[in-house]
Amino acid sequence: MEMLNIKESYNFLVCGDSISRGVVLDKIKNKYVLLRDSYTNLLNGYLKGTVKNISKFGSTILKGKDRLARELDKTSPDVVLIEFGGNDCDFNWDEVAQDPYKDHAPNTDFNVFKETLKDLIDSLKKANIVPVLLTLPPLDADKYFNWISKGNKEMAKNILTWLGSVTKIYWWQEKYNSAILSIASSTETKIIDIRSTFLDRPDYRKLICEDGIHPNKEGHRAIAKR
Repeated sequence: MEMLNIKESYNFLVCGDSISRGVVLDKIKNKYVLLRDSYTNLLNGYLKGTVKNISKFGSTILKGKDRLARELDKTSPDVVLIEFGGNDCDFNWDEVAQDPYKDHAPNTDFNVFKETLKDLIDSLKKANIVPVLLTLPPLDADKYFNWISKGNKEMAKNILTWLGSVTKIYWWQEKYNSAILSIASSTETKIIDIRSTFLDRPDYRKLICEDGIHPNKEGHRAIAKR
């Protein structure tokens, strides 16, 4: 397992999707906005050094890998926090609703996700950069189902026909999260299990936005503290 050299300060780089970008759903405006007190911004008060965030809304691990490579050509961070999986395991729900009897693939195939994550870890370690993985915060399956079906009864019916059960949404995301845990173990990579931070609460859903998937302000505070 990689160890940090003792220094006065460290350069941290965060590479992830909208969660690490600090995107939350504004309940009143019913649109996505950037949270000032996102976990990445809060880290500046906790960590000994600088934190640069190159996370992007809607990013999958394949897009993130390319973005990280471009960033590493310009800078040399000591630590890279990697947070992917939420968009990778997601589906094009409009297409699912249009044809619920067709086979639909996730944004990133499960095996491709695993292999890409391993490649990312390997490339960082070879560059003497410490990779740190983040697990996925749990989603609220009921809220997320309502969000993706957009309040449309016909759309909801078709999506449910394809899913079989709303709980499958949680199970499918959990599959990708389990892969992150397994890869961290097999590659001896540092990991911060933020999922457990949420699930340890009496009701983790209070840390999730109305869309059922993005952590809210309290959720970001919980991530930062972890």
